[in-house]
Amino acid sequence: MAKTLGSERHKALIRLLIEAREKAGLTQTELAEKIGEYQSFVARLESGQRRVDVVEFLELAEVLGFDASSVINELRNQK
Repeated sequence: MAKTLGSERHKALIRLLIEAREKAGLTQTELAEKIGEYQSFVARLESGQRRVDVVEFLELAEVLGFDASSVINELRNQK
């Protein structure tokens, strides 16, 4: 399996998460509070320093109001 951090799919996921947070009108701190984490956790996700696991991804989808399966389908097209 290829390295995932820094891959095109990982970069696309980060862009989608940042766009979703901004569309929701939330700062990193506000998002962190909603998911029970510190702002630094969100910063590490958005800077690409940390992977997003499936459970975290589903919670982010719920909090930010995006369809997780649609995002997965978008990411499938990234190489």
